[in-house]
Parts: sequence; structure tokens; C-alpha cells
Amino acid sequence: MTAELNTASRLEKILKSGQFAVTAECGPPRGADAHHIREKCKLLKGNADAFNITDNQTSVVRMSSIASAVVMMQEGMEPIMQMVCRDRNRIAIQSDILGGAALGINNILCLSGDHQKFGDHPQAKNVFDIDSIQLIKTVRQMRDQGKFLGGDDIKGAPKLFVGAASNPFADPFEIRVPRLAKKIAAGVEFIQTQCIFNLKKFGEFMKRVVDRGLHEKVFILGGVTPFKSFGMARYMAKNVPGMDVPDDLLARMKGAAKEKQADEGIQIAVETIEQLKAVEGIKGVHIMAIEWEEKVNVIAEKAGLLPRPAV
Repeated sequence: MTAELNTASRLEKILKSGQFAVTAECGPPRGADAHHIREKCKLLKGNADAFNITDNQTSVVRMSSIASAVVMMQEGMEPIMQMVCRDRNRIAIQSDILGGAALGINNILCLSGDHQKFGDHPQAKNVFDIDSIQLIKTVRQMRDQGKFLGGDDIKGAPKLFVGAASNPFADPFEIRVPRLAKKIAAGVEFIQTQCIFNLKKFGEFMKRVVDRGLHEKVFILGGVTPFKSFGMARYMAKNVPGMDVPDDLLARMKGAAKEKQADEGIQIAVETIEQLKAVEGIKGVHIMAIEWEEKVNVIAEKAGLLPRPAV
């Protein structure tokens, strides 16, 4: 599947042991108060194997992913350090990779990053010195070859389990699997997908993945996001690029009484997880309860994902 186990990553051990993995997400605060992260950790702890720490998601300034990951480790949890290419050139990227590894972070998720025009500093200059595929190659070169991109030797290679994202629903659909194949060729070891609502289309994506044998070369975790309300579902369907929310789910959310819509959204997420368990090539799920961390336990419990296994 991948190289020999060479990190202390719990997530890597879970996946390589053949167990169904669970990851979740934790967004850092818009300030320097670490208490915010600690409170989220209390809600999330024990409900997943590792937890994404987002990196200035939607191009909005927040506490850094590295600092937030360290706070999470102090709470006895395993972080996945996200890293976007939007804000750093290759010098800063390699420096942060070394820094994160030195602090004990064992997982990295390589992302290109949302364009700055979507965030709170649209006038900022982006960097995009390298893209997510080149970032994957960079981490693997630093880890496996012990060399910087410039060719010099690294004194103490970073031991990181390398992940990336995949959106099966972005246009054009025909390039989704070939793009995934490029990330696998670059050396990615696990993939977290965009939120899955259209299970039929996702099934078509996974069939193409399996037909090319890509599911044997990377661990794929299906992304699941619960709707809080019909308004949220409608917004995601109409305003979020690369999101595919079928009409029947919108009708289902709209048909629920207003005070019951959150419960309906959670039930849809649970049903999605149950169906993903049966999809060939899916090795786990990534639960993205956006600023709704208290519901990760509910979803995981109802979907039969708890307790998480010891490694």
C-alpha cells in the first residue's frame, strides 16, 4: 500500500492495520487565546483517530495550524497539520514542515488553498510558489530522501504521514480521477474527500478509482458534513463551488420541521457514513462538522464508529 511504517502517527497505524479510520476537523480561533482550541478538544477527544487543524481556511486569518496542533497535542490528541500553498513560498513551506515535525506533529495535509479574494484580506498577495501536488512531492523528498528541494541534505528528516484532499464533484468530472492519480504518483498516502452528498456520483468516481487500481495505492477517507438547517443545505448547493447537493436531500431538509432540521441533517450524515462503509476502496470517513464539534460524538456514535480502537 505505502512505504513501511516510519512515523508514530496513530492515523497511519489505524489505516495500515486495516481498520476503518475516522478523522474530524477543528478550526483554530481568530485570536491568540488557546482556550478556544482546548474547549473544542474536549468536544472532539475520543471521537476520531486524528483531527485536521485547518490552515487559515477560506482565506480568513486565524491562529496558525502549527500552534493550534501543539495545543491539541497537549490535550492528548493527534493533529493533522494542514498546510496551504497560498501563503508561503518553498522556503517557508520547508521551514514549517521541519518546525511542525520537530514539535511532534506526525501528519500533514497538503492543500493549494482558497484564493485570498474569498477571505478577509482580498487585497493580500498570494504566493502559490508550488501547488498541492508539488507540496506532496516536497514532503516525500524531505522525509524519504532527507533532502531539501535545493538539493542539500537535511539534518533530521521530518517523519510525516502525507495526506491531501480530493473533490470528486468539481468540474470537469472527467479529470477528477486523473488528478487523484497525479497526487498518488507524487507520493500522497491518504486522501480526504470533499463533502459527499451525491452518493450516486461519488459511486461513479470510486468505480473509476477502483478500475485504475488507485484504491490499492492510497487510503481514501470519504468526507461527511452534517446540515444544521435547510438554509445551510441550500447555501451549500447554490453558493459553494464544487459542491453537489441533490434535490432529494434539499427536499428532505425543507420538509423537516424547523426545530427538527438539525436532527435530520445529522441523520443524513449517519446514513451517508453507513453507505460509505460499503463502497469499495473507502477506508474511513472524515467528519467535517463546521463549527458544530459537539455533534461529532453524536454522529460517530449513531454510525457505529465508537469506541475508537487502541493501537
